[in-house]
Amino acid sequence: METNLFSEMNLSNEMKRAIEALGFEEATSIQAESIPLIMSGRDVIGHSQTGTGKTAAFSIPAIENIDMTKGRGVQVLILCPTRELAVQACEEIKKFAKYKRSIKVVPIFGGQQIDRQFMALRQGPQIVVGTPGRVMDHMRRGTLNLTNLSMVVLDEADEMLSMGFREDIETIMKETSEDRQTILFSATMSKEIMQITKTYQKDPKIIKITPKQLTVPSIEQLYYEVPRGKKIEVLSRLLDIYTPKRSIIFCNTKRMVDELVNELQLHGYSSRGLHGDMKQSARTQIMNSFKKGDIDILVATDVAARGIDVDNIEAVFNYDIPQDIEYYVHRIGRTGRAGKEGRSFTFVTGRREIFELMDIQKFTNSKIQLKAIPSFDAVMEIRSHQFINEVKKTISSGELNKYNTIVDALLDEFTTLEVSAALIKMLMSKDGKDDTLKKSDDAIFAAGIGRGRHDRGDRGQGIRKRQRGGDSNSSAGSSRKPRRGSDDNMTNLSINIGKKNHVAVNHILGAVAGESGLPGKTFGRIEIFDRYTLIAVPKEHADTVLETMKGCKIMGTRTSIKKA
Repeated sequence: METNLFSEMNLSNEMKRAIEALGFEEATSIQAESIPLIMSGRDVIGHSQTGTGKTAAFSIPAIENIDMTKGRGVQVLILCPTRELAVQACEEIKKFAKYKRSIKVVPIFGGQQIDRQFMALRQGPQIVVGTPGRVMDHMRRGTLNLTNLSMVVLDEADEMLSMGFREDIETIMKETSEDRQTILFSATMSKEIMQITKTYQKDPKIIKITPKQLTVPSIEQLYYEVPRGKKIEVLSRLLDIYTPKRSIIFCNTKRMVDELVNELQLHGYSSRGLHGDMKQSARTQIMNSFKKGDIDILVATDVAARGIDVDNIEAVFNYDIPQDIEYYVHRIGRTGRAGKEGRSFTFVTGRREIFELMDIQKFTNSKIQLKAIPSFDAVMEIRSHQFINEVKKTISSGELNKYNTIVDALLDEFTTLEVSAALIKMLMSKDGKDDTLKKSDDAIFAAGIGRGRHDRGDRGQGIRKRQRGGDSNSSAGSSRKPRRGSDDNMTNLSINIGKKNHVAVNHILGAVAGESGLPGKTFGRIEIFDRYTLIAVPKEHADTVLETMKGCKIMGTRTSIKKA
């Protein structure tokens, strides 16, 4: 894969500064091909999967092409299938527009107070990110003026069509100028997608990114669901359990590389960082030390890791999930070379990253196995064995007589057992690694396993669903027993969808858990009636569920939810 540095692209200084602040060095394949074309005004069809960085592929040129001489008014309209994606896209665009002070970005979607959106639109944003239904609503009300519109982006077009938004999209497109630039991104290229492109695009350039297949069967690929803020703890446990002699840890940004190296060094691990901000002489020195074995752990960005040619790397850690599926292939290919076995460990946090990893698994045709985070006791047992072996080696080496006087002095006041235990405690904590380990974290890690892998309705097709003790096979009308709490701690919420809509327990649970972000085991009994469904929710989470479920679709039907 060729190197495509953002610093070498024809971008404004403000944009390069924003990209630098985010810590990104290299554009992904879809970004490298799309950004110049979109900036030139060309219509583009981006055919790529999730996890390839396509939001930046259209948001960077969209920001760069804003014409400030036009004053206020929407110049770029970005349509997304769900409010979650709309919010995510909006947040990312704001990061890239950070140093272009006069550019405003506004998200509009269902479930948010429309008065707040009226106020935001009256401020004259140049970029609007929204879901088709809410965009149409504002167009009908006259609160969204598209007179100055120059670009329309259809993000995840296949998802919007599968969710029944085709008519909405066509209505919106017909209200825009024929001179607009139209950008379309889709994971699949169905007949419906091609009809949309033929109708609304002019001589589009198709950019197809095909993820590479893995050719390294000797690599054991594992992943861990890690709670936010606990990555360094999990990393420490894995390093101590597997004890790789030489390993590479990949981070997405230069800033993260520096922070992680500091953490690892504080906790007693021999590590150094490698990224694009370092002078070539320093990088060469670090690489030579790594090859000679003077450094056990190399922490690097994808760009900086190019040129690493070391055969005996035993483990690769994806501390951050890769920005591009192809990066995953390049990363884990660093281990398992020359016929040797290797391991890759990937950390994922939250629902979004779970699904990104499932996409990586699907499109690289590889099996990535979910593993439980090693317990505190398991790590301490490993450390104990290691320490015992070191003591045995020291005793076997001899030359201990000169320490006898110190031992005799201690034995005058304490027993042999007390002296031995004290020395062991001092030596095992001297490297600082015990500071990282917390037995209390075991409960957090255990609760986190499986969190986030919820059925997302239409968006969940082809993704492995979480096992719910048989709930996935439940028929409409069945109920689900509470998993936690008593009836006094629960409250019933009513959803206006039932047997007549052909829904099952797993549809309801998947949607509610997926939208709220709460684990499936949080919820209690689910009872499906002809026209509505009751779901038991812990009282402390009821308001969260009510707010996040506003306007949600279940099995293609827009629902409403209220307290029963």
